[in-house]
Amino acid sequence: MSELATLARPYAAAVFKRAKETQAAAKWSQSLAFMSAVMENRDISVVVDNPKVNKQRLSALMLDICQGRINEENENFLKLLVHNNRLVLLPYIAKLFEAYKAEDEGYAGVEVLTAYALSKEAEQNLSATLEKSLGKKIHMNVSVDKSLIGGVLVRAGDKVIDGSIKGRLQNMQKALQ
Repeated sequence: MSELATLARPYAAAVFKRAKETQAAAKWSQSLAFMSAVMENRDISVVVDNPKVNKQRLSALMLDICQGRINEENENFLKLLVHNNRLVLLPYIAKLFEAYKAEDEGYAGVEVLTAYALSKEAEQNLSATLEKSLGKKIHMNVSVDKSLIGGVLVRAGDKVIDGSIKGRLQNMQKALQ
């Protein structure tokens, strides 16, 4: 997985640079999210992985699926990815693009996993604490993961804060071995 992210980084950086030049970061963000969602579809990934499907047919298929949802510049980018056999990188490119965009706009995308749903007040308190800790405005995505048993797991870029019971148990297990 990290190898794919490494391969995706130059594409994401180039797309972000172009988006900044043309002041179209929001449009690129939407387009990349859509193309990424298309690539995450199991039926599409089977076609992309099939060596019998040539690049022209694959390009035509992807452009047909994305028709009306992406502009000409996005189409050229999609063709480039098909030509270089890099379509599988689209989800990574989209994620990296969003990270570059967040950094440029001065906010941090934060993923929060909780064992149980948070109340609005708890979300606001956590958000305020994270903003203070990170020194940036944050866009928080909260989801429930029952496997945590209790507590929260916070991911903000490269920083991970594991305050979950599951994490503490894993650390205890490592210490005992």
